[in-house]
Amino acid sequence: MNYEYTVADRLMRYVQVDTQSDPHNTAFPSSEKQKKLSNILANELKQMGIADAHADEYGYVYATIPSNTNRNVPVICFCSHIDTAPDCSGTNVKPLLHKHYNGTDIVLPDDITQIISPTKYPYLLQKKGDDIITASGNTLLGADDKAGVAIIMDMANYLMQHPEIKHGAIKILFTPDEEVGRGTEKVDLEKLGADFAYTLDGGEAGTFEDETFSADGVEIIINGVIAHPGYAKDTLVNALKIAGEILAALPKELSPETTSHRQGFIHPVHVNGVAEKATIECIIRDFETNKLAEHETVLKNIVEQVMQHYSGANYEMKVKEQYRNMKEVLVKYPQVTAFALEAYKRVGLEPVNEPIRGGTDGSRLSFMGLPCPNIFTGMQAIHSKHEWVSVQDMQLAVKTIVELIKVWEEKS
Repeated sequence: MNYEYTVADRLMRYVQVDTQSDPHNTAFPSSEKQKKLSNILANELKQMGIADAHADEYGYVYATIPSNTNRNVPVICFCSHIDTAPDCSGTNVKPLLHKHYNGTDIVLPDDITQIISPTKYPYLLQKKGDDIITASGNTLLGADDKAGVAIIMDMANYLMQHPEIKHGAIKILFTPDEEVGRGTEKVDLEKLGADFAYTLDGGEAGTFEDETFSADGVEIIINGVIAHPGYAKDTLVNALKIAGEILAALPKELSPETTSHRQGFIHPVHVNGVAEKATIECIIRDFETNKLAEHETVLKNIVEQVMQHYSGANYEMKVKEQYRNMKEVLVKYPQVTAFALEAYKRVGLEPVNEPIRGGTDGSRLSFMGLPCPNIFTGMQAIHSKHEWVSVQDMQLAVKTIVELIKVWEEKS
């Protein structure tokens, strides 16, 4: 592509806007500050000449690059999320550009104990000679998923500057609150009007993901028996101690710490309570949806075995569906994957098709009627102070989705 990429400059500007989502706020979006970036993006899209670009009251950004071909091409959407994870501070991010990375440790200047080492991150060695963007040591970078946002914005900029490239209607969607599991909660798919979609929310260059975990959330509410501790003999049943026993009894072979590849797990994520009442929140994950119920039965049996030793106490276990494996939908639309893999090969990439040990907006979108696999961005060490991304990986992602747009037009 004979084009001066803007993706690095865009990422370095976008990460300086604090968009951290809040898992404890039920409002939507969970943090109002996300809307600042939404408005910036909508205005930049308008400046490119995309007339219908706008941010709605929930912080979603919608935009359309109109079709310029006579062919009947399905409407394709590219989607990324604007929020950053609650796991690590996203306030006052200072992005740093390390030009022509030389293969040694990257020491982050605002906290010299934060060292991005190729020993810990072997993919970094493959990026020797690339330009690497990091944060400064006190915060995450926010490449998850502002790298995806910047890639889509650069793709839009390229198409608007090159009207000779034939394509169908291209939709752009930026979502808030993906990191707290609510990215599609208020999305208007009818207004979006897309037939198929791709999220830009993946890692190493060449990776392509059309399979995710299936996921449930489980809440265990333990009701103990309260009494004054000075007079509690034979009366007090401490809910916190029951919760502790349940956690200690969870099978180690079914934990995130001991599983990989296609193995599922039971993972406690939050414990709260007092002696009278305690709550354990868990997430259940597996690639085979029917195995979620098996894992939940294991959990329920553990709870019941512990509870039988505590007379007078009782419990309630609530299971809530979170998302399902997108593969169950995408297998019905093989062209969505096939066209993407063709685009990878056209830019010289050998596709690596791996399942995501997690979920994306694409999981929910697929089950909402918008089949949506995931394309790489290059982002690494996400949700941490060591987060980094190669500028050249991002540029390659721009090139890849431009080729993908061409493939859809050519094969329609």
